[in-house]
Amino acid sequence: MQLEEDLKQLSNYECFARFLQMIEQLREETIEELHNADSAQIQQISGRILTYDQVLQMCNWRSLRLIHSESLK
Repeated sequence: MQLEEDLKQLSNYECFARFLQMIEQLREETIEELHNADSAQIQQISGRILTYDQVLQMCNWRSLRLIHSESLK
């Protein structure tokens, strides 16, 4: 699959790791939004969290975070 190859290639770059780090930070900020959300907003916020999680999983963020740990400090 082309997307898998593209992501594998991108994983070699520190700038891509920094981009994913920002996605993780956005996910954490969105999780914090749940604390002040009313019931009508919870579904929308949960959808955003799920989207961030999917991107991070698709890009194998856990592994990349370790590989690029020195540049992500």
